[in-house]
Amino acid sequence: MTRFRPCIDLHAGQVKQIVGGTLDSKTASLQTNFVSPHPPAHFANLYRDNALTGAHVIMLGPGNRDAARESLAAWPQGLQVGGGINDTNAKEWIDAGAEKVIITSFLFPNGTFSQPRLDSVLAALDGDKSKLVIDLSCRRHGGGDRWFVAMDKWQTITDMEVSEESIKRLEPYCSEFLIHAADNEGLQRGIDEKLVEKLAQWCSIPVTYAGGGRNLDDLEKVKELSGGKVDLTIGSALDCFGGSGVTLAECVEWNKKQE
Repeated sequence: MTRFRPCIDLHAGQVKQIVGGTLDSKTASLQTNFVSPHPPAHFANLYRDNALTGAHVIMLGPGNRDAARESLAAWPQGLQVGGGINDTNAKEWIDAGAEKVIITSFLFPNGTFSQPRLDSVLAALDGDKSKLVIDLSCRRHGGGDRWFVAMDKWQTITDMEVSEESIKRLEPYCSEFLIHAADNEGLQRGIDEKLVEKLAQWCSIPVTYAGGGRNLDDLEKVKELSGGKVDLTIGSALDCFGGSGVTLAECVEWNKKQE
């Protein structure tokens, strides 16, 4: 069943909502929709109190370790954490209270997929793929309905196309996928409907789509397009992130109705 999943995006130690396509190292070009006055633990407590499982905490660049740890301490075993995860620190984050770790860029040295690196992360987790989420956040590339994994804050296009072939190749190594449509992220202009459709066709394990979600209609749309197989993260449009498209309470109620 499709459900709403929340997020905690961390940038420079603060909870922010950012236009994904501008997330590079040049601070001047960074477009921020929202900077929260609340600490990360506030949102972890909010999600815990509303039984919103499967939330992802993403560290966008340096300076976010303490903020991420604060989130995990507020809800041990209740949150997934990503951003800079590799084979040397994956177990550390699980030990710090993460339910699962999320990996992207480490799998693509110089933009090329590395199976040995994926193997090393899984080995660091004692072979427990239930602790691993693979982030295949992507951008449209090459014309038409084609998406390629984007790394380094979604600025670098890798050699991996998000396709049935790549999904089937990676599924044996993880428990779920997280896929931001980076071109839609933070814009509140609606979801990439074609990508949602394809993910439902290709994936046989849980998958969360993020990017452009605005309201309950988009939740219904994802449910319809995916036959209930794809979850949706809504960020900038949420009232708790300064948005006006939908309230967190409405999303919580929507989830309850799906059960």
